[in-house]
Amino acid sequence: MYYFIVTIFVWLVFLVTSVIFFPIACLIWLTTQLFDRRLTFLHYVSCFWASIYTWANPLWKVKIEGREKIDPDQTYVMVCNHQSMADILVLYRLFIHYKWVSKAEMFKIPIVGWNMWLNRYVALDRGSRSSHMKMIKECAKNLSMGNSLMIFPEGTRSEDGKIHKFKEGAFAVAKIGKSDILPIVLNGSSDALPKKGFILKKKQTIHVKILDPVSYESFAKNSVHELSEKIYKLMNEEFKQIKHKK
Repeated sequence: MYYFIVTIFVWLVFLVTSVIFFPIACLIWLTTQLFDRRLTFLHYVSCFWASIYTWANPLWKVKIEGREKIDPDQTYVMVCNHQSMADILVLYRLFIHYKWVSKAEMFKIPIVGWNMWLNRYVALDRGSRSSHMKMIKECAKNLSMGNSLMIFPEGTRSEDGKIHKFKEGAFAVAKIGKSDILPIVLNGSSDALPKKGFILKKKQTIHVKILDPVSYESFAKNSVHELSEKIYKLMNEEFKQIKHKK
């Protein structure tokens, strides 16, 4: 009964805040885009909006480690493993400026997707080669503007919570944009949302660890495949340590 009540409360918070914040987001988009070309303020409002759901949920505890490793003046290609939809809410808790790179279907979700469109996040149709090329061009453009990018290099959520082999798109973007890579390892969200149904069933600690940035100079001579393998091994080793400590 307790988990049912908590679930209803969380969904009510989602509905109420969506009704309040989406019009605010629209107003900010209309009034700031002429002088805030990167839509920085709108993204920070989106961070606050998304963070409400983790702050208000009594079943979720979010632990972020290594926040001090992020240079707010630096542009990164940020790569994080992907366990559940809760990851998106948790990563907004970093409160740093970036553009999401997300599958095109997400942009069609009412309110959530509309806000992604307002923020000019980058869409990808995973089944289209032309969309993939367009995504890389848009990512390179964003990096040149000083916008960091947030990418799930696995391409989809992990079914078993483990980190699976990375697709190479994120690393091609880092090479083209001559950008540093910021690896982020996440654990605990795979059980935060039910795989079937909508009732939250357990308390969960979600651990986010920001690793040391990997400078462009350190991988400039690597192929995209070599770079993908290098970052995968780095993140997977850290993931195993986090799992062991748990």
